[in-house]
Amino acid sequence: MQYYISSRNKNNAVTGHEAIIKGLADDGGLYTPLHLSFHINAADLLHLSYQETALLILKGFFPDFSEEDLKECVYGAYNERFDNPAIVPLTRISDAHLMELYHGPTSAFKDLALTILPRLMSKSYAMENRNDTIAILTATSGDTGKAALSGFADVPHTAVTVFYPHVGVSPIQKKQMETAEGSNVCVIAVNGNFDDCQRMVKQAVTSKEVLDACDGVVISSANSINIGRLVPQIVYYCTSYAKLVNDGVIACGNPINFVVPTGNFGDILAGWLAKKAGLPIYKLICASNTNNVLTDFLRTGTYSIHRDFHTTMSPSMDILISSNLERLLFLASDYDDMKVRTWMQDLQTEGSYTIDDDLLHTIQSDFAGVWTDEDTCSSTIHDLYEKEKVLIDPHTSIALSGLRQYRKETGDPTPAAVLSTASPYKFCRSVYRSLTDIDDPDDFDAMDKLNALTGVKVPKNLADLKDKPVRFHETIEVKDGLSRIAARIEEISHDNH
Repeated sequence: MQYYISSRNKNNAVTGHEAIIKGLADDGGLYTPLHLSFHINAADLLHLSYQETALLILKGFFPDFSEEDLKECVYGAYNERFDNPAIVPLTRISDAHLMELYHGPTSAFKDLALTILPRLMSKSYAMENRNDTIAILTATSGDTGKAALSGFADVPHTAVTVFYPHVGVSPIQKKQMETAEGSNVCVIAVNGNFDDCQRMVKQAVTSKEVLDACDGVVISSANSINIGRLVPQIVYYCTSYAKLVNDGVIACGNPINFVVPTGNFGDILAGWLAKKAGLPIYKLICASNTNNVLTDFLRTGTYSIHRDFHTTMSPSMDILISSNLERLLFLASDYDDMKVRTWMQDLQTEGSYTIDDDLLHTIQSDFAGVWTDEDTCSSTIHDLYEKEKVLIDPHTSIALSGLRQYRKETGDPTPAAVLSTASPYKFCRSVYRSLTDIDDPDDFDAMDKLNALTGVKVPKNLADLKDKPVRFHETIEVKDGLSRIAARIEEISHDNH
């Protein structure tokens, strides 16, 4: 049996389905596999569909689920809701391959996990014979919010509440959340940044005010702090590797690099778990924007949030506290929960911590850190379209620019796959400006002009947004966050009775 233990207390062990329901451990730690014993044989992946690969991965990480339950989850998630039957197709460009992770119902990579997490949670709920309500508290820097709202809309025994920074998401992302449908959903803007939203959600788990309100309600999360959100992300690394082998780009068993635009460190950690399971990966290239806290950490071993916070055209990466890094530190330090607990306490009280040199060298053997400024992000979008007629969003641009920087610094010729994490139409104003130097103040006008200029189809879910009525208007201050969460939990509890 695979157990999951808290990164801050390895004696706190639960099963996979219990970890999925809880989301965050009671001590504030992140549930992490006790054993990384599941093995991937690359040759076995070559003739599997996306769904078959997902089933293989989920069985390895969640053996407490029956195969029948996992099949229902997989085939219920990865179906015609994705507008490409490959689920994650690859596009070849001159110096890499783009993994198109945005063909799901909200046009962002979060759909790959958040279409299946509600199903995994429902199965977990049934396994526990529960009769309470799971309150999904989710912080978002833009894409997780809408994907969670879409995935959990009207799912029985759940209620989802999304907190997002009032300034710092694109207008399209904001409209996606404000117009969310479902009787069990709630969206609240916060006068702060993503780190403030995430801190509120994590503190809620141990807040007496919030816990006192939990009558018939259990708190969980749809962020990548939830292991049920993280594990499904391993799948697209495996399917993309298999496609590259099948297309003759690499020989089976030869390594590739993956370049990941990174904010909360969940997506790239899924790639590291794939590598630890045996997928032939040489380097995971962590690409940041001007909020380059991860680049500095990967190069120096010091994680410090004592720096300016930048609001950029790649808002999903406007993050200074990358939660999933805690899981990496725990696993790479051979489950040293005492050290992890100390580092996380130092981060909370001092705003920084420094890991030891041996651990840094271990991490550097798998990861490289690069970052890209706003001008280079914009010019990368422009130049790729001009030269190859391939349209990318700012996050993908950060990754592609990061790959080129990494190759220039290292001379590493290993073939690379770049994670393309969102439709360019989610950030149409920034993309249109990058192509034309024209700053259209209206995002939907920019969407139409970008479509007319490039001929690239607008995803239906985004095209339909303009005329959808706004349902949610609430904005709160950071200082009122826990009180608002407690009030929301009371609302859910009252509805449950």
